[in-house]
Amino acid sequence: MKLLYLECAMGASGDMLMGALVGLLENPEEFVREMNALGLPGVRVRMEPSVKCGITGTHMSVTVRGEEEESLDHHGHAHDHGHEHDHPHDHDHPHDHGHDHPHVHDHPHGHSQTGIREIEHILGGLPVSDAVKRDALAVYARIAQAESEAHGKPVEQIHFHEVGALDAVADIVGVALLMERLAPDKVVASPINTGYGHVRCAHGVLPVPAPATASILRGVPIYAGGVEGELCTPTGAALLRHFVREFKPMQLMTTEKISCGMGKKDFPVANCVRAFWGDTQAELPRIAEIQCTLDDMSPEAIGYAVNLLLENGALDAFTTPIFMKKNRPGVLLTCLCNEPNAEAFARLMLKHTTTLGVRKTIQERYTMLPHAETLETRFGSVRMKYSQGYGAQKRKPEYDDVARIAAAYDLSITDVLAEILKADAQSYQSKS
Repeated sequence: MKLLYLECAMGASGDMLMGALVGLLENPEEFVREMNALGLPGVRVRMEPSVKCGITGTHMSVTVRGEEEESLDHHGHAHDHGHEHDHPHDHDHPHDHGHDHPHVHDHPHGHSQTGIREIEHILGGLPVSDAVKRDALAVYARIAQAESEAHGKPVEQIHFHEVGALDAVADIVGVALLMERLAPDKVVASPINTGYGHVRCAHGVLPVPAPATASILRGVPIYAGGVEGELCTPTGAALLRHFVREFKPMQLMTTEKISCGMGKKDFPVANCVRAFWGDTQAELPRIAEIQCTLDDMSPEAIGYAVNLLLENGALDAFTTPIFMKKNRPGVLLTCLCNEPNAEAFARLMLKHTTTLGVRKTIQERYTMLPHAETLETRFGSVRMKYSQGYGAQKRKPEYDDVARIAAAYDLSITDVLAEILKADAQSYQSKS
């Protein structure tokens, strides 16, 4: 299984993620040419070498009509046509992480404004695959929804500064294209360092993580870390939420490539996202084993409980004779089920047995891949069960068919099995 692991020890922004991923390609220059041929209005993408704390990586520079988006530490204000504003467009912010912020304004003058519908139109017209368009649209919609929640305005009233909007579109489309090209089987990221403190913009002082970023990262493990300032941007957060399946420390993997996507500012800690590309063993399916001991139920009631568990979809249910305290003979009732269904089966066992409690153990399971076929024999059709995996193959006729044939032809089970397996071997040889 091909695994992409993203280390976000210094947060993440769109340009940092794009820089980390492009370094995994065999021919990154080809990707840059593809980005510049997309036809994004006035957008130019450059790949620049960068060194942070002695570590070499890649910084992705995006300019719009020769202008690079200022790294604004906050980005969200709804566009309100009913008010006039005389505040300046200056921003003072301590952390310069990149340039991917889709900076939102609440004033109609002085800058070209871009709403979510204009963004959707731009993305829909790009010469990229439908999958890349869907990914990019989903990421930008997540950002717009977060800005809407942060400012209490409908999504349709959220308008982005033109340079910031196109800058973020380039980052988002670039990451989506790179994910399509790399095609990892699974994407995992570390818990995200958001930074801490406050950030000042023309509209006031706001906490870190910024409201839109905090909204996007709900349900994701985050921490403040030791760097003051904004480390994770809304675009970086939205890209991670869309592409990453799990957020956890690095699992067992064999690394083939490592790439660093650099932010712009220097810190005592290397300001980068690291991407690890390699192989990992496919995760084994997990099942729950639920057990209880019984010494005061009738055999009929126990049999009813076992059948009930099987009828409700248990992978298996069975009893084992045991001796309990005071040398009382009893049974151990065991139910195997898929992990998400454990509570439902625990409820069944508590309701339909006399036990006062059940125990749950989560286990990984090695399973062979089964399939069924019908084999034609001199006895007629016989259902065959085949399975393979982990270097082994197995074949077995359905017992009910074997028993039916044995009774009909007055043969032993052993003789019928031998003849059916011989016919199965001949059928296999003729097919091969």
